[in-house]
Amino acid sequence: MFAADRVVVLDSGEAQLSLIDETSHQVIATEPTGKEPHHLMITPDGKSLIVANSVSNSLLFVDPQSGQPQRTVEGIEDPYQLGFSPDRKWFVTAALRLDRVDIYSYNGNDVSLVKRIALAKTPSHLTFSSDNRTVFVTLQDSGELAAIDLPTQTVLWKMSVGRAPAGLWMTPGDKYLLVGMTGEDDVAVVDWHHQQVVKRIHTGRGAHNFRNLDDGKHVVVSNRVDSTISIIDYTTLTNVGDITGLMPGPDDMELSSDKRYLWVGFRFARHVGVIDMSTRKLIDTIEVGRSPHGIFFANRAPVYSPNPD
Repeated sequence: MFAADRVVVLDSGEAQLSLIDETSHQVIATEPTGKEPHHLMITPDGKSLIVANSVSNSLLFVDPQSGQPQRTVEGIEDPYQLGFSPDRKWFVTAALRLDRVDIYSYNGNDVSLVKRIALAKTPSHLTFSSDNRTVFVTLQDSGELAAIDLPTQTVLWKMSVGRAPAGLWMTPGDKYLLVGMTGEDDVAVVDWHHQQVVKRIHTGRGAHNFRNLDDGKHVVVSNRVDSTISIIDYTTLTNVGDITGLMPGPDDMELSSDKRYLWVGFRFARHVGVIDMSTRKLIDTIEVGRSPHGIFFANRAPVYSPNPD
């Protein structure tokens, strides 16, 4: 069981989730999931935490306060990444190994397939426009960014952005998309309205995924190859500092409710790290299972974000 001071970490290489006490930084329990749970997110009503089991082709719904499994939805093929549109009408999954994006309707109980859209090659991360009309998806192996129109479930366009694009983050006002270039050492700034890369922000090799620092100015990006985290000022579109001294393979990140600590999963080191953002220093590491990926704070459960972790 876990309460409001618990942290959930998906150990994608172990088919389990680890429950960590946020205060003591101790693993207090593990719970089985399906095979290869990579990403997770809270439901719009805050009553369930969805764990997407990509190889088991299922969604595991977990009570975010008690830690107990609620139900499993089978037949959701390869849900590597997942997300809700801001109006909560659409539930979208990126099927990485199947080269497609699946769009579902969601009413709080039923997850019903609406359309399967072929998108080669290797769709991985996604995010939404605030008007609920568009979902954007990175295609890692073709080096492209795709836009899908949700009302018609059709591909609007695809554009080249560089080698191995991964994480996506939308700047305020939907002006730009930031794209983590895992095959390069930068973040691509995309004017998606005109389908142009307008700038590249040098970060570090393997720029991968994002987390907003909720300060109205900064977002961080994990650099998996250089094992650093870069801090981007999204008002000036510049790198204003790097967090170094980390373990190998920083990936998904989550911010504590007081915004003081950034937790990060080290995919290649079987550990989760805790960074004090006031000093930008790694202050602790916590051993978990193989290939830690998604991270979730139970005390953030009532807060809904349209962009997945």
